[in-house]
Amino acid sequence: MRSLIMSTLGLMAALTLETTDVAAQGPGEKYGEGIATIVALRQQSLIGTRDFIDRRTAFEKLMARFPVPEGATIRTVDADGVPGKWIAPDDGGQAATRGVILYLHGGGFYSGSSDSHRVLATTLAKAADADVLLVDYRRLPEAVYPAQIDDAVTSYEWLRKQGYPASRIALAGESAGGNLVLELALRLRGANQPLPSSMVAMSPIMDLTASGASTRTNAARDPVLQRDGLLNVTQVYMHGKDPRNPDASPMFADLHGLPPLLLQVGAGELLLDDSLGLAGAAARDDVPVTVQVWPGMVHQWQLFPGVVPDARRALGDCAEFIKAHMAVARSDR
Repeated sequence: MRSLIMSTLGLMAALTLETTDVAAQGPGEKYGEGIATIVALRQQSLIGTRDFIDRRTAFEKLMARFPVPEGATIRTVDADGVPGKWIAPDDGGQAATRGVILYLHGGGFYSGSSDSHRVLATTLAKAADADVLLVDYRRLPEAVYPAQIDDAVTSYEWLRKQGYPASRIALAGESAGGNLVLELALRLRGANQPLPSSMVAMSPIMDLTASGASTRTNAARDPVLQRDGLLNVTQVYMHGKDPRNPDASPMFADLHGLPPLLLQVGAGELLLDDSLGLAGAAARDDVPVTVQVWPGMVHQWQLFPGVVPDARRALGDCAEFIKAHMAVARSDR
């Protein structure tokens, strides 16, 4: 990858844009290795589904087909009423000094779970040499905004009660989970609580109004998402509230004071501008931010590290980012 270092408002390296030298892609573009397989599987899994519950069930069945990597222990936990999985790498007894990643899964606020995301979370835990708390926050249609954010806050506060200093906690999530990562950090900042060491958001939904140009210009390139589908989810999620509210759409928030942020997005995603726009807003507000644009990748490609080599590489980058900032946060204490 080549990196373009930009300075914003006199801040050196406030924004780092990482991309690859490739020609522009269009309809019929060549996907990265393994992507055609997962796109076909995802599309086949949706045949006959009619509503959120159908799609949720189909996604669980799809993800159950992929084996969880060996080398970690997974147990069920209760984070003050928020259920989830605790994933700990098998490393010969270093758990006492490890940090923890609070992982908020994606799935459009209605799908995904601590079961469906075990492969991703276990891969990330091993690469980052950190435990992962993978929580089952409340979902649509049973619960609407802001229940999902409330559960993320509860989970973070539970980690603090377990004795983890904020400097040993990182936040990560993909798609809707990426939205929750930012909203959790904003909620913590507003409550004057200690902030985590870093944030990672993969293919995140940052603008619930779907106003980014890429939601139209990439419509023919994105085989996973559709703009109408995004807006339908927003309508149900917000339940009559304004989707431009910065407490729901990080794109419209003041981001000052938030911890370092890594964004990853596929070049052909509908949500490309969510990441690029949020990166610009973060740099504007003095938040150190790195945005990686991956050609040939699709929404949530990181879910499939056993099939897509670039999923493993992307999660490796996430792990290195988390480790680096957790180490810095510890040294600053």
